[in-house]
Amino acid sequence: MIQRNASIQQFKDAFAGGYPVIAVETWEEDITLNMLRAFFNSIFNKKGEFFTFDLQSGLLNSAENNTAPLNPLEALDKISVLTCPGIFVFKDLAGKITDPEIQRRIKNIHHNFRGSNRFLVLLSSNFLLPPEIRREVYVIRHALPEAHEIESIIDDYLEALKKRGIANELSAEDKNQAVISLKGFTGAEIKYALSKICWGKKVIDAGIIPLLHDEKDQMARKDGVLEYVRNSDSINEIGGLENLKEWLIKRKSLFTPEAAKAGIRPPRGLLMMGISGCGKSLSVKAISALWGLPLFRLDMNKVYSGSFGTPEGTFDRAIKNIEAVAPAILWIDEIEGGISSNTAKDGGTGSHIFSAFLTWMQEKSSDIFVAATANRIDLLPAEIIRKGRFDQVFFIDLPNDTEREEIFKVHLKRRNNKLDDFDIPLLSVATEFWNGAEIEHVVEAATIEAFSRGEKLMQDDLYTIIRGTVPLSRTMAEQIKFIKNWASERAVSASRSDK
Repeated sequence: MIQRNASIQQFKDAFAGGYPVIAVETWEEDITLNMLRAFFNSIFNKKGEFFTFDLQSGLLNSAENNTAPLNPLEALDKISVLTCPGIFVFKDLAGKITDPEIQRRIKNIHHNFRGSNRFLVLLSSNFLLPPEIRREVYVIRHALPEAHEIESIIDDYLEALKKRGIANELSAEDKNQAVISLKGFTGAEIKYALSKICWGKKVIDAGIIPLLHDEKDQMARKDGVLEYVRNSDSINEIGGLENLKEWLIKRKSLFTPEAAKAGIRPPRGLLMMGISGCGKSLSVKAISALWGLPLFRLDMNKVYSGSFGTPEGTFDRAIKNIEAVAPAILWIDEIEGGISSNTAKDGGTGSHIFSAFLTWMQEKSSDIFVAATANRIDLLPAEIIRKGRFDQVFFIDLPNDTEREEIFKVHLKRRNNKLDDFDIPLLSVATEFWNGAEIEHVVEAATIEAFSRGEKLMQDDLYTIIRGTVPLSRTMAEQIKFIKNWASERAVSASRSDK
């Protein structure tokens, strides 16, 4: 049986405290039930009663193996009059917890069971307790498999494969990456993922790691508001932004056990603000690739839509789910619009989520790195950018001369062009005050034009597109000037000055 040290201690505390009604949030009913049976055997020495209830089997006495009512009201009535010590485990009540008749019976059981060594235990993946019974119910969250448990499951699986003649060539670092990839899954889901990915292979090697990362997509789909972002964007594909890249490289190893032993905590987060099209989103993806951590994007539009429950409840659930897969990166795009203290349009919902986010950022103990981006930086509340929330606030400006050269090189090489065929410094001069997205557009559009003629890309093709493009710096000159002035005293430049 999988052992969860944190969960075991919570159970011990709850039973020792004599709480009559205990709600256990768990994704693994069978493991939680086995753990409760073990407690029953140790606490009652098999002299009490152990009942279970679900809507299919009804009320079952494990000792006598007989069943009683399928109706939860009748089942609760039956256990409430029993005088023998015991544990009574009820599944399937979470959806009925708002029923006044269910609430009344829980209140009565709480009163009747006090000091009698009788415990009503409710099991569900999620409890939203109504105010009427919040004081009567003690809530425990049964943790998902911890790192050492995941490693044990992987080892057992690899040992089983070895007996079938399938070689294991995973290094220690590969196995560590596999463990990170499988954080947030139940024990059963881990086994399913390993079986799916390793099926038909003759050798198990580092090639399974990206496939395990992709299993996160399943988790994100089920959540609804979290999107798992697959990416292969290397930090080397970012033109310029040397200060930002240096900051990221220095923190590459801070999520490792070695860093923890040295007393170094992982970074909390990074806020990148600045002009649209200058590489903020690309930089977020590069963090994931550089650090080897899964990347999830939080869709705040879906949070506010109400399609997944109340916005506050949906946001809270998303935070719990991202914490379950730690270490990971949480991407909040255009944070000024998604998480704001502005309550004019939503009657206070935005303010509640804003407060919850600030509190979580300040107090979170999980290894979740928040990568936030912002375009309208003047809309950012002061509370967001103060120290203690994000480790650093970077301003991403329009690329300088050297950075524009680097951006041209990245996009020309990506399309299999020889850099010696182009005068890149002249291209940089011709695109002064252009952003990275506009430079990418120039290369892409010129490549299409050359391909349509059946010719290779030439310098003149690029000039043709440049002459026909009006950059953002011209159409939004006043706004860009304002952004630069605003950020000059509030953020660190992501770029280094031209030499």
